[in-house]
Amino acid sequence: MSQPSSVDFNELASRIKQWGRELGFQAIGITDTDLQTHERYLQRWLEAGHHGEMDYMARHGTKRTRPEELVPGTLRVISARLDYLPPEVETTRILGQPQKAYVSRYALGRDYHKLIRKRLDQLARRIEQEVGRIGYRAFVDSAPVMERALAQKAGLGWFGKNAMLLNPQAGSLFFLGELYTDLPLPVDPPFEREHCGSCSSCQTACPTGAIIDDKVIDARRCISYLTIELHGSIPLEFRRAMGNRVYGCDDCQLFCPFTRFTRVSTEPDFAPRHDLDRAELIDLFAWSESEFLKRTEGSPIRRIGYPRWLRNLAIGLGNAPWSERVEHALRARLAYPSDLVREHVRWALEEQQRKREARIASG
Repeated sequence: MSQPSSVDFNELASRIKQWGRELGFQAIGITDTDLQTHERYLQRWLEAGHHGEMDYMARHGTKRTRPEELVPGTLRVISARLDYLPPEVETTRILGQPQKAYVSRYALGRDYHKLIRKRLDQLARRIEQEVGRIGYRAFVDSAPVMERALAQKAGLGWFGKNAMLLNPQAGSLFFLGELYTDLPLPVDPPFEREHCGSCSSCQTACPTGAIIDDKVIDARRCISYLTIELHGSIPLEFRRAMGNRVYGCDDCQLFCPFTRFTRVSTEPDFAPRHDLDRAELIDLFAWSESEFLKRTEGSPIRRIGYPRWLRNLAIGLGNAPWSERVEHALRARLAYPSDLVREHVRWALEEQQRKREARIASG
């Protein structure tokens, strides 16, 4: 879609950033579509098998790393950042309370996809009010898009050693969204200076050693992958290390020094629902399937389904301190009609029984 020759694209870029802030985004950056360096990195990562069962990472050929192939006519990418940490939510303290369930902070409230896509569409319509019809598509973690790479090129942050995008004023607890557009906007300088230095807090904090090299994650070892992406049985070697993490894991972010600069979000949709920021493992394990579906309506948690929810909670209960209540709850699920659930329940019961025997032996 052609734009009038009278358009001042430098001025338009400034207004786009202003409109983005008015829509609630914390930052807006603009970049081109050249991702050659990141394409080579992705290919090496895939060839090493670090993506595990995430076959979608290898699908679509080069559309993931060549935006103009995914959306023909794309000249620029407008990258947007939206912080998500709700106020008054405990983080590391919950990890130290093994009877409680730790849910990744991004998943405590409503699903972010619709909210961010709606705002990106609003931003695009605002641009069209200024210059007329444009070609665009909005993406929010829902298509083959290299969102972190694009955000780094757009100046929103650098890649930390945990492969997350870090911003010196915001840490990494934020969502990213993109507008692919045919507007020939001026691009922002990439964020090239890396501030991690000799710090290795994220690598040290990772419970399963998933950060195998600088900016290299072996997803097959990552608790977020194990609890969300993996469909089958969670490998025995990682179960105890999971602790009470039942949906995702934030450790590499929580223990990053830059997280102290994270600003809380005022977005109502990101506020915790159903006390998921402090719920007891045993209470969540007692949810029926209908309760699970009702209470995770509009939540990213629903995508894993009820059996995997029980699988994850069973591991959390196995890792919890011994109690008769926990054993009773686990025994009640021994006949659940899913091999996956039953296998993890049996493991959890063995862990509980081992702790009970150790308690008896110690007097």
